[in-house]
Amino acid sequence: MSTRPQYRDLQVNGYGGVDFNQDNLSLEAVERACAKLSSDGVESVLATIITEELGVMASRISRLARIVTESPQARRVIQGFHIEGPFISPETGYRGAHPLDAVRPAELDAMKRLLDAGDGLVRIVTLAPECDNHLRVTRWLTEHGIVVAAGHCNPSLEQLTEAADAGISAFTHLGNGCPMLLSRHDNIIQRALSLSDRLWCCFIADGVHVPFPALRNYIRAAGVERCVVVTDGTAPAGLGPGRYTFSRWDVTIGDDLAAWAPDGSHLLGSACTMSRAADNLIKHCGFTESETLTMTRTNPGSVLDLAKSAFQPR
Repeated sequence: MSTRPQYRDLQVNGYGGVDFNQDNLSLEAVERACAKLSSDGVESVLATIITEELGVMASRISRLARIVTESPQARRVIQGFHIEGPFISPETGYRGAHPLDAVRPAELDAMKRLLDAGDGLVRIVTLAPECDNHLRVTRWLTEHGIVVAAGHCNPSLEQLTEAADAGISAFTHLGNGCPMLLSRHDNIIQRALSLSDRLWCCFIADGVHVPFPALRNYIRAAGVERCVVVTDGTAPAGLGPGRYTFSRWDVTIGDDLAAWAPDGSHLLGSACTMSRAADNLIKHCGFTESETLTMTRTNPGSVLDLAKSAFQPR
């Protein structure tokens, strides 16, 4: 597919050698990442801040918000923020690469602190419904125009249904943020797919996070019209295979553009580009260019439309 800027990516932790989760992030680095994203065919992204100690997360979000405010180039590409954690499951497997020492139950005061740091730019929050007591944070976020996504979680079907009733409208990187081994039938993937008429199902289409046959089956089960493709891109995204350091990790990126923890126990995001993901959907999953564009542009735009009131353009 063409690399003309057209893709929208709702989950980008970093790109082109720039980590959006670094403490000393500079305006120049963000503009460099945005220029690389544009040259790789991406029109807009949500910069994603992941689980860390609450004060660290707030500081990182605040710094990024100032940069987006000051830079017209960053403002064109970064359409807001996606906060992934820290209100996720502490269970091994469901927690994924998120540091256990920073994971915490959902609390409204903590959530408000992170939103205040975002200065009106937070668009999506990923949390574990079962870690949100009485779904107070979910309800509050929904009332304030923030898209709430389930992710890194293991709610029962009843809990997930209640969460959808309370306002959760998406599921972050379905098929990931869960253990490698699950019950054959009663598992979080099947529960989420059973609610795909109510939830936007987001997938990482690199063929490693979800193997292509399973990815094709999941998308067919949910329906193209309910699916969103994200990269979950990290700092090495767009640079190709090699050895890189980002966040707390030293990783080797192979030809498949997946980033594994040093011990191979879990994935650490992806170095896949949206254009590569789009090609994968066509070449390896059999979707048409029109269907692919629906999942990589139209549907991400529809998710962002749900949070119009949360984003105040500068």
